[in-house]
Amino acid sequence: MNVKDIKTIAMYGAGTIGGGFAAYFALKGLNVNVYVRSEASIERATPKVQVAIDTYVKYGLCDDGQKIWDKIKFTTDPAEAFTGVYFVQENGAENLEQKHQMVATMEQYLPEDAIIASSSSGTPVTKIASEAKHPERIIVAHPFNPAYLLPLIEICGGEKTDPAVIQQAIEFYKMYDKAPVYVKIEKNGFIANRLMHALWREEIALVTEGVCSMADADDAWTFGPGIRLAAFGPAMNYELGGGDLGLKGCAIKFGAMTNAVFADISDMKAVPDTWADQSGEEIGPLMEAFPEVIGHDKASIADFRDNLIINVLKMHKRM
Repeated sequence: MNVKDIKTIAMYGAGTIGGGFAAYFALKGLNVNVYVRSEASIERATPKVQVAIDTYVKYGLCDDGQKIWDKIKFTTDPAEAFTGVYFVQENGAENLEQKHQMVATMEQYLPEDAIIASSSSGTPVTKIASEAKHPERIIVAHPFNPAYLLPLIEICGGEKTDPAVIQQAIEFYKMYDKAPVYVKIEKNGFIANRLMHALWREEIALVTEGVCSMADADDAWTFGPGIRLAAFGPAMNYELGGGDLGLKGCAIKFGAMTNAVFADISDMKAVPDTWADQSGEEIGPLMEAFPEVIGHDKASIADFRDNLIINVLKMHKRM
C-alpha cells in the first residue's frame, strides 16, 4: 500500500476530534467516510464538522463550505465506511473494551494492510491492539485540539506494530500539512501532554501558593515565552538567545540559575483539593478582563484563538 495513492479515508467517530479531522482532510481534498453508530450520532456530529468549516470559510481557507461537505459522507453502515479504505482515524472514548470492539468492527471490512490510527490520548497502543487480527497495522496518532487547525500528530507504535506502518503514517500526515512527531517508547501522555502538564502543574502551584493570580500566570506565558514558542521550541529559542555559543552557551551561562529553579520548581503529585473551586472562581474574571478584540464569551475567545493559530500556521506554510 502506497499512502500517496490514498484518495478516501475513514473516521470512526465524529466528536470534537473526529468531526474536526473530517473537515480538515476534506479541506485538503480527501474523501472522508465518517462512521457513526446511529442517526442521532450524525445529528450530534454535524455541528462539530460545521464549526471547522465555518472557520475555514471565515478566514479564507475555503471559499465555499459546501465543497468540503461534498467530500464528507456520514454512514451508519460499517461496510460502506471501511470497505476498500486504507487509512482510518479512530476517535473513540478512552475505554479499552470499546476500542477493542471498534477494532473488531473495522477489521471485518478493512484490507489487511490498511492502517488504523487511534486518536487515543492515554490508552497504550499495545493494549488497543491486544485482541486485533492484525496488530502490526495499529498505531496511536494523537492530535491536539483544535484538530481542524493544529498540525501536531504524536505517533506511537505498540509491541507488535510494524515499523513500516509508522513510516507510512508519518508520510501520510506530512502529505496533508500535519506535523507528525515519533514517540519511540510508549509513554503516558506522549510528548506534548507531558510538556503541557509540566507547565500546568507549575501554574497551579504558583496560583495556589499565592505567588500570582491565574490571569497573571497566563499573561506571563502568553506574552513572553508563549509568543516565541509559536515560532520554535525551547531548544531553538535557547540557541538563538545564547550568543555565539548558542544552546551550549545557555547551558554554561544560565546553568546555576537553572539549577536553582529546578531545585525549587513544583513536584506536586496530585492536584490540590482546593484547585477546582479556586480555578473556577478565577477563570471568570480572567475572561472578563480580555480586551474587546478578543471578547468575553467562549465562542468569541475560541474564534480569536483560531484566527491567531491560522495566521501563525500561514507563516509556517502549513495552512
